[in-house]
Amino acid sequence: MGRSQTPPVRVLTLAAALVGWSGFVGPRLAPRWQLPVHAVLSAALVVLTRAPLGLRPPALGRGLRLGLAVGGAVTAGVAATTAVPRVRGAMAGRDLPDPAVWLLVRIPIGTVWSEEAAFRAALGTVADGAFGPRWGRLVQSAAFGLSHVADARRTGEPVLGTVLATGAAGWAFGWLYARSGSLAAPMLAHLAINEAGAVAALAVRRRGSRTR
Repeated sequence: MGRSQTPPVRVLTLAAALVGWSGFVGPRLAPRWQLPVHAVLSAALVVLTRAPLGLRPPALGRGLRLGLAVGGAVTAGVAATTAVPRVRGAMAGRDLPDPAVWLLVRIPIGTVWSEEAAFRAALGTVADGAFGPRWGRLVQSAAFGLSHVADARRTGEPVLGTVLATGAAGWAFGWLYARSGSLAAPMLAHLAINEAGAVAALAVRRRGSRTR
């Protein structure tokens, strides 16, 4: 990925803006506007930062291969964790949205595209140019972790644990983006995590409703 000439202070401002948007502005939008606004704003950030998406050959091929490999491993791992009673209990207690909208729209567009375009492509690209690959990835992963504070509070999850876990995921997604040169790799890995978790939660709830 090419180096950006964005000054470090602007990169940190963008990181803070993404965290602030996720924690204070985005959640206050009307539900019907949240997904389209997030998707469009993320696309706009990609254009403004001139972030390379790598969605054409040969980068696309590398991204698909790496993303599918990681996504397959992630899906198997999520499936294995559903055998743990504590995990099943947490899934059974969740308030789940409409399955079709959740799986086909909210996760792929509202979450995966919006977050990968904004954090890995836009922020990751300018952070890499301003701070170098190692520190740039740390900036975007830290912002990604902090952007989930509001989600953790809303769902009752431990805030520190959520920030650390999502920050680590952000670092790994950034590595996939840099390694393949394509946003397809982290998008597929991110999609696998969220879709596998959603399907597992839906299956646990359905199984529970049958046993009542």
